[in-house]
Formats: sequence, C-alpha cells, structure tokens
Amino acid sequence: MNEMMNDPIVTERIREALAEDIGAGDATTLALVNPAAQAEAVILTREDCTVSGCEVARIAFSIVDPEVRVETILPDGSRAKQNDVILRLSGKAASILTGERVTLNFMQRMCGIATMASRFVDLVKPYGTLVLDTRKTTPGLRIFEKYAVTCGGGTNHRFGLYDRILMKDNHRKLWLGGSPDRLDLAVEAARKAYPDLMIEVEVENIEECKSALRGKPEWLLLDNMSNEMMRTCVALAKGISKTEASGGITLARAREVAETGVDAISLGCLTHSVSSVDLSLEIVKGL
Repeated sequence: MNEMMNDPIVTERIREALAEDIGAGDATTLALVNPAAQAEAVILTREDCTVSGCEVARIAFSIVDPEVRVETILPDGSRAKQNDVILRLSGKAASILTGERVTLNFMQRMCGIATMASRFVDLVKPYGTLVLDTRKTTPGLRIFEKYAVTCGGGTNHRFGLYDRILMKDNHRKLWLGGSPDRLDLAVEAARKAYPDLMIEVEVENIEECKSALRGKPEWLLLDNMSNEMMRTCVALAKGISKTEASGGITLARAREVAETGVDAISLGCLTHSVSSVDLSLEIVKGL
C-alpha cells in the first residue's frame, strides 16, 4: 500500500508545505519551548474514520527533525474509532510542535477521502463493483488523494491525461473523423495513435453504446444514465467491454447502481468535496 508514497514527488510536496508553514522559523515555539526539551505525543482521531497518511507523518517529521520517532499504531487502511490513537511520537518537543500542523493538514484530508471511499466500497462489495476515483483532485495533491482512495479500498482510475484514452462528450464534438453514430471509428483512430493505452468511451444513450461497442474499447463510461438504461448497456457490452457508471452517484444510490451489473462506479465526490476528519496531536508527556 505504500508504493505510491515512495514517489519522490511525495517528499517534495511535503517539503514545500513545511516551508510554506515554517518560513523563517516557528516563532512561538522558538520563543517559549526549551530547545532541549523532550516530549511524547499522540495523533488521535476525534471521530470514526478510515486511516490514511501515516507515511506522510513519518516523512514530515523526518524533514523537520530526523531524530523524531514515529510509531504507527493503526496503519493506513485501518478502521479507527473515536479517540483511537493512530500514531505515537517522541523526540524534541519543539520539533513535534513545528511539524504538527502540516502533518495534520495532510492526514485529516487523506483520512476523509479514505473514509468516504470505504463507505462506498462497503455498499457495493456484495456485487463485486469497483469504486473508482477521478481526476477531480486538488492541484498538486493528486498522489496523496488517490493514495487515500486506495486506503479506503477504492481503485485508482487513470492518474492523468497521459495513461488512458477517455473520450468524453467534448472530444466527440471536436472529433473530425466521424459522428456520434460512428464512435467505432473514433476508437480505431485512438487505437492507431496510442496502441498501448487502454481506451474508454463515454456514452449517454443506447445508440451511442452500440456505436462505441463496434470498436471494442476496453471500457464504456455510462454517463448519467437511468438504472434501466445501464442494465441494457451492461447486457450489450458483455464479453466486449467493461462498464463504468458515472454521474451523480451518491451513497443513497450506490447499491442500486451496482445492482445493474456495472463493473465499476466512478466518483468525483471522493476527492473534490470530501470533509476532513477531525484529528488531533496531543502532548502526553513532557520530559
């Protein structure tokens, strides 16, 4: 699960966030805390959640002070209850205080995303439906947010514009090689240009579904369809393309969408509007 967190961009982003926060120095801590003082602290959750961001905490405190020790109590992907301890910290009190806010900022958002993903995953698990994220992420923080989705049991969709072809409505409007009733030609053109990439086509009705399927794309994105229309498209696509439902899928509707037989549901809400989890860093012992 830590593979994404090994990407050098993770450390770079955390370093940038610390520089933004610390600037010329943590004035309050420098003024009031003995630089030699040692302390123990915990990071705990004030609400039930799915954990994400433990590795971020380790990296953040190692940048502030390599001698701060970070012990993971509940690893990423764990289900935590209110007031559960996620991490224990020990080292210089000043270092713990200086790294506190940046660490919590990352972890609170990541736990929020992981928690929302896990709720959807739990709902659709009986149907074997994948829960996918989207590119609707915070600029500069995509790798953290997509990692958090996996902590909640979700699956990453394409990471960016470069690793999958996804023809959406605007691409179809601008495509010069054919019309909406010949989406198979668009698939063929995309396959010729990028033979190694997976191809997905967004369709909005049964006619477009049939048109796209003639080109045999790996995936069909069923956009804002009724449950009945999705069932029809799933039946048409069987043995040809996998199906992904998207558009306005809420927790209340997730189960009935999964019941249509789609292979996956994709959810912008996992990352674009999720609420952060209430985490707290508490000093438990000053030495």
